[in-house]
Amino acid sequence: MPHVYPFNAIQFRAGDLSTHVAPPYDVLDAAAKARLQARNSANIVAIDLPHTPAKELGPPEAYAGAASTLKKWLSDATLTRRSTPAMFAYRQTFRTGDKTFQRNGMACCVDTVPFGPRDGGGILPHEETFSGPKEDRFALMKATATQLSPIFGLHADERSLATNLVQSVMAKSNPDMTADMGDGVLHEAWTITDPAVIKAYGDALAGEDVFIADGHHRYTTGLNYLKMLEAAGTVPADHPARRCMMVLIGMRDPGLVIWPTHRVLGGMKNYSLDALKAACTPHFNLQPAPGGLGAIETAMAKATAASGATSNVLGFYDFASGQSFIATPTSADPLAARFPGKPRAWRELDVAIIQYVVVEQICQPSLNAGNPVKWAFPHTIHEVEEIGKGAETGAGGGANFAQLAVIVRPTPLSAVREVSRAGELMPQKSTFFFPKLATGLFLNPLG
Repeated sequence: MPHVYPFNAIQFRAGDLSTHVAPPYDVLDAAAKARLQARNSANIVAIDLPHTPAKELGPPEAYAGAASTLKKWLSDATLTRRSTPAMFAYRQTFRTGDKTFQRNGMACCVDTVPFGPRDGGGILPHEETFSGPKEDRFALMKATATQLSPIFGLHADERSLATNLVQSVMAKSNPDMTADMGDGVLHEAWTITDPAVIKAYGDALAGEDVFIADGHHRYTTGLNYLKMLEAAGTVPADHPARRCMMVLIGMRDPGLVIWPTHRVLGGMKNYSLDALKAACTPHFNLQPAPGGLGAIETAMAKATAASGATSNVLGFYDFASGQSFIATPTSADPLAARFPGKPRAWRELDVAIIQYVVVEQICQPSLNAGNPVKWAFPHTIHEVEEIGKGAETGAGGGANFAQLAVIVRPTPLSAVREVSRAGELMPQKSTFFFPKLATGLFLNPLG
């Protein structure tokens, strides 16, 4: 693993930060931003999301305004910069279904190094990215000279050394910072300045790779920002831009939860349910699923149990008719012919089959005259339903958008590890580690 470091974080005052923090920019839309600012005008979203949607580059004045707000909050002590570098033990308590989980990690900085394996451990991506968000984040980083939200990094932690150390810190005292945004997730953070604890944490991670769980666009932005500085002149070895803020979480942490990222497809000129069925015939077996969209995950679970846990089981939902189907590939390895060099773990990903079979072999050629299909990426059935009603959510959508929903199961953590270590990238939006990290507990100044 690249070395880990404490950092001189920029922070709001210690204590209850519920109205100051926000979810990451990429799950927010304009309405969500307005709700956060209605609770407190000094919410970090005013800086971190100066332009919506953040999926594309915004006007220059938006980023200049974010920089001006950051400067003002520093001048009036709404935000302050620590004089003593620190790491932060970070815990999130949340519910999924009928179970309560706690996910434990450490906020720190790591060396900003290019993606790929390295002696002693490297930074490994696990999914492809979009160009628009990278342009947006780069413009914001140039304007503010600040990393506004942490990258979510995973490491193997086979002996749970790092996780146990983090939990021991938490057990000794009450947290210095708490936040509850009203979404059912409690955020707590403990400030660590003890050199012995910081060294012990670094030792626990020695030699381990970091897998980017969430924040590929933002990490790439950090790399591009450093390249920009290097192109302009000499960048000292201890320059803050050479380090990137992350929350590192061990893969053995019992609170690691992955949600699915479903697909809602639209914009297809020749789409109809009959046309979809005809185009699917060579590729999928379709079986009606009773109960509509609300019951489709239950039907998928039954089909998975009947066919085997390793089988690809997708759910199709036609918005116009309200009909649901269980879709299983006609081939045991449908991507083998096209991608013989990819590892089997990659070819078996539901999201890979959606992209390269459902979209590229069925929807684009047969239902949209060879043109690209429009996507939205919701994580819950409720959000799929909202997009179907014409809502624009943080996942995408809008009026008259939704035609076909493709429902998936969560990508297993073992697949993330295997595909990343093979040097491969999953398709975009393959995973959703729930919950998201909070933005605003700690900022990393790069100047």
